[in-house]
Amino acid sequence: MVPAAEAEALILSLVHPLDGAEAVETVPLGAAAGRILAQPVTGSLDMPHWDNSAMDGYAVRYADVVQAGANHPVSLALTEIIPAGKPPTQPVAPGQAARILTGSMMPVGADTVVMQEVTQRQGDQVFILEAPQPGQFVRHRGSFYQAGQPLMSAGTALGGPELAVLAAAQCVQVPVFRRLRVAILSTGDELVNPETPLQPGQIVDSNQYALAALVQAAGAEAILLGIVPDQPEALAVAIRSALSRSDVILSSGGVSVGDFDYVDHILTDLGATLHIRAVAVRPGKPLTVATFPATATQPSPTLYFGLPGNPVSALVSFWRFVEPALRKRSGLRENWSPTFVEAVTQSSLKGGGPREIYLWGRLSPNPENPSRYDFTLAGGSHSSGNLVNLAGANALAVVPVGTEILPQGEVVRVMVVR
Repeated sequence: MVPAAEAEALILSLVHPLDGAEAVETVPLGAAAGRILAQPVTGSLDMPHWDNSAMDGYAVRYADVVQAGANHPVSLALTEIIPAGKPPTQPVAPGQAARILTGSMMPVGADTVVMQEVTQRQGDQVFILEAPQPGQFVRHRGSFYQAGQPLMSAGTALGGPELAVLAAAQCVQVPVFRRLRVAILSTGDELVNPETPLQPGQIVDSNQYALAALVQAAGAEAILLGIVPDQPEALAVAIRSALSRSDVILSSGGVSVGDFDYVDHILTDLGATLHIRAVAVRPGKPLTVATFPATATQPSPTLYFGLPGNPVSALVSFWRFVEPALRKRSGLRENWSPTFVEAVTQSSLKGGGPREIYLWGRLSPNPENPSRYDFTLAGGSHSSGNLVNLAGANALAVVPVGTEILPQGEVVRVMVVR
């Protein structure tokens, strides 16, 4: 069994990020959310685009108001009101001020903004009751970003803040990596689709739906290949089909040591190299990780994950090992690994043995100390076949190898899963 951290490092070393012109597509700005930037972006506009006010108040010359105070206010003549979106119509001369609003362009001659709370206006005069700092509340052109400099790097995940930056730079066509294609298949004679009436001994295939949802949440395209019976020929045909149309293949079931577990043998027969066959975690010990060689139509090796058939094991394996690989393969520049935090367990956590134990539950801020997390174990059985109490879980507590019990109130390492 390969330890979890070692398995993750090995898997990531096998992953080749998307690269090359064939992996890039251009999408409208409005369709770029959740995508990965494929090429560096350089803006052609300074940000701010011009000197502007960071406050509602009055644009003044600092030299005119440096002596202002409540007992000796400075009187200035108002020249104009500058609304946001309209340029000033005249400069500010000595002894003058312009009414200015947040975001409004600074007039020529003015170098400071006095906020309106320390002023009094009487007709066409404004009295400054407090001396500002020089340059106060002025956002200078190019102080955030200068045109022609790198704005955003390739490999950046595009969320709300990133789209705001691209919009401000008027980048309306965005080069992104194409979505990964992930083929998903379930193996087992006992499996039936959810819409099929259940016969004695049969099991509903839930893995395909769960894995498809997780793949899509990771920003990839899920290609559902359905249920494959425990027949070597059928499995070989399904894997060949997956190879012709995907970057990554996920199968569930058939990777243990049972009489009908054929996946590893078929992979070898088809020319794959097996790198991992078991990992030191529970649930999820049976895990096959293999690569198929690059081809003319697939310039990077195809990564294959043979996940356990038990539903919880399949999901835990995906969160711990598959999702990091998808993140790197998709072209993301960094932050591939799962997020771990420390939390105080609200329940006693049972471990033991030579494997890391993953127990599912809820991670939440402590109501009395928001800087601290609490972990609450999901109720009911923590069996690898029990999906029911996995619903609503957002984290996995990790009990280290050899630790028999983590008592309530102890600090535990927790993996955030959603």
